[in-house]
Amino acid sequence: MISQSLVFVGHNFLSGIQSLGSGTLFILCALYNIVKPPFRFARIIKEVEFIGVKSFTIIFVTSLFTGMVLALQGYHTLSKFGSESLLGSAVALSIIRELGPVLCALMVSGRAGSAVTAEIGIMKITDQIPALEMMAVDPIEYIVSPKVLAFLISLPLLTAFFDLIGIFGGYLVGVKLLGVNEGAYFGEMLSATTFDDVFGGVVKSLAFGLIIGWISTFIGYTAKSTTEGVSSATTNTVVLASVAILITDYILTSILF
Repeated sequence: MISQSLVFVGHNFLSGIQSLGSGTLFILCALYNIVKPPFRFARIIKEVEFIGVKSFTIIFVTSLFTGMVLALQGYHTLSKFGSESLLGSAVALSIIRELGPVLCALMVSGRAGSAVTAEIGIMKITDQIPALEMMAVDPIEYIVSPKVLAFLISLPLLTAFFDLIGIFGGYLVGVKLLGVNEGAYFGEMLSATTFDDVFGGVVKSLAFGLIIGWISTFIGYTAKSTTEGVSSATTNTVVLASVAILITDYILTSILF
């Protein structure tokens, strides 16, 4: 019984190492094809529209209510110490450093990452990828690289949008609803927020964009060519990307801040 358990653990460990190696070669090839001609601008624009533009609605709703909740909770906490004027800095730093990049990445991975995995998986089922290979077209260069680049472009822009709307949501609750002084709200925010905070948010959003693009395309590209395989791959993308985002967030936070 113990030997069977060891065999099972060893098999899964080696399988994980093999998948990690294959995935690393996969994303390196995709990144290389981004900077290598031909540049498929039409496909890149199409992917940015799907990943970025069509995610604006869910990002807007998520960021607005995140800022409103932060202001509500922060006000009641700060009021115990007579520091309501610090609400603006508390909301801004929480969103710019952590909640903006992380929640934005989680929303995009759930909406766009799963869709990318399903799209590539369906292309395998319908033999579109072998058809590209028969026409001497590299599937990674034609399919994967534009999607990865689109994630890298879209995530920082969506994160910036998330930060602005989140701060505005905090303003609505803190200033308009709870009566915090407007000048103190924005003044403390400007004095507390530094370039390092903004730079850290940008670095995180780029890292999360690369992670989502990598995981969603690789899992879709290696999914089993069955409906059950595509369904399982889509679920695995959301779970694995979410866990990877949270782990990476801790690592980057410990380095940047």
